[in-house]
Amino acid sequence: MMDYETLRHFADSWGLVYMVAIFLAVIVFIFRPGAKAEARDAAQIPFRDPTGEDRKP
Repeated sequence: MMDYETLRHFADSWGLVYMVAIFLAVIVFIFRPGAKAEARDAAQIPFRDPTGEDRKP
């Protein structure tokens, strides 16, 4: 059975690696090519016509 010290050591080492990996994945996702257009499109959602007729193809 794992005790507190073992779990704490695991979280201190591999938990940090996991969190850094998630952070880097988010950064890559945000700054990937084409993200700017998607972000602008998402920012305009509240201002769109509910019928969707004003959306650009």
